Amino acid sequence: MDAALAASATLVAVGFALSTMDRWLRSRRPHDLAWLVSLALFALGAGALWWAEARGWSLASFRVFYLAGAVLNVPWLALGTVYLLAGRTVGDRVRWWLVLFSGLSAGVVLSAPTRGGVSGTDLPTGKDVFGVAPRVLAAAGSGIAAIVIIAGALWSVYRMARRRQPALPGVRRSMSSPKQLVVGNLMIALGTIVLSASGTLAGRLGKDTAFSLTLLIGIAILFGGFLVASTTSRRPLRALRQRAA
Repeated sequence: MDAALAASATLVAVGFALSTMDRWLRSRRPHDLAWLVSLALFALGAGALWWAEARGWSLASFRVFYLAGAVLNVPWLALGTVYLLAGRTVGDRVRWWLVLFSGLSAGVVLSAPTRGGVSGTDLPTGKDVFGVAPRVLAAAGSGIAAIVIIAGALWSVYRMARRRQPALPGVRRSMSSPKQLVVGNLMIALGTIVLSASGTLAGRLGKDTAFSLTLLIGIAILFGGFLVASTTSRRPLRALRQRAA
């Protein structure tokens, strides 16, 4: 069952990544590109999990799984939120720092010495395999990025409650559907929370099953959030401003 869940998560992530790539090729919107990279990383991490559940863990599969699934995917997901709420100028600056972080993380995780071999079908943990550096990168990347996503969703709700544009003050950007942006950000935050809930479910379902299940559900919620936040509406932002006045 664990291999089947991991396979389902991989196929869903690949399908969503292809759909997001099509949206980006048609619109060239930077947040779609950030989400495309994130979904590609989700697919890579889920694929490594699928391989390991079917054939057993190896050090190579765990390095790929850890880099794509524990270190990099949530930061690229958060970059989409930055583009939506802070605008392109700030988003581009964050993107270049994230590219540097991604290169550093890839070098560290793929070459870091390990505490022992990796084998069997049970999902290893970072503290059992790696030393300090890869685990610090995972904590910093995923932790800070999750805060950005959740804080961005709450900020959007706050701004909409005050009948304001759901973006940071001073940001000038066109926004045809502020309500959809808020709902999309909330769904992205919910998907991020679901992805982090595997530890809570591990005691009931088992570590491997919990991780595969939350990965599958979380990716589906995230993609729904992408669609809602990126779908244009014929209702202009001018109507929101008129109500505020």
